[in-house]
Amino acid sequence: MTELPPLQPPPARPRGFGARVRAYFLTGLVIAGPLAVTAWLVFWFIDTVDRWMKPLIPAHLWPDAYLPKNVPGVGVVLAFVGLTLLGFLAANLLGRTLIRLSETVLDRMPVVRGIYKSVKQLFETVFSQQGTSFRKVGLVQYPAPGMWSLVFISTPPGERVKTAIGAGETPYISVFLPCTPNPTTGFYFYLPARDVCEIDMTPDDAAKLIMSAGLIQPDEQAHLAQLARAAKSAAQ
Repeated sequence: MTELPPLQPPPARPRGFGARVRAYFLTGLVIAGPLAVTAWLVFWFIDTVDRWMKPLIPAHLWPDAYLPKNVPGVGVVLAFVGLTLLGFLAANLLGRTLIRLSETVLDRMPVVRGIYKSVKQLFETVFSQQGTSFRKVGLVQYPAPGMWSLVFISTPPGERVKTAIGAGETPYISVFLPCTPNPTTGFYFYLPARDVCEIDMTPDDAAKLIMSAGLIQPDEQAHLAQLARAAKSAAQ
């Protein structure tokens, strides 16, 4: 019996003019879109800092008084120089003394005291060069067993929290579980350290993965899936 030759797929139809225009437009949008959004955010930040700094500088010292056009970024430079000088003074004995006096005055104000201490602790935690908060990424089984979610690992609980949750000798840790697509919102909770699977992923890559709902896959994604399977096997 003679075998029939395999069927060949029909030749691809050439795309029409409208399809090519649509493809070119989408390609241009993908290229120009991120550049436009980045430029807008940069100019917004520069303009905001300039407007904050302008009332603090005498008018005759601002470059706009001598130039025909507005010079963007002067406020950013002045803010950078001012903050650097403030940090330099704070490292000296005189600067530390002035800071202690200022904090003593603020500590006597009932409402301002609580706001200042909370904001100061937040800044020290986020911008501390020695801190480890939110610099590690992990996986936890949430919202149900067998379902894994990315979390940012924070600090262990304090003694009051450990006593309240009855931690005892069991090591606990706090994590922040961000929501998609806005990672600035989410859930903060404590759980045993053994239930957190730390993974080799940077917080930046984790934030990209969360904000894009998985569309932007970091290089460690294959490793992440492998770790999730291993953690799932160990939990069974």
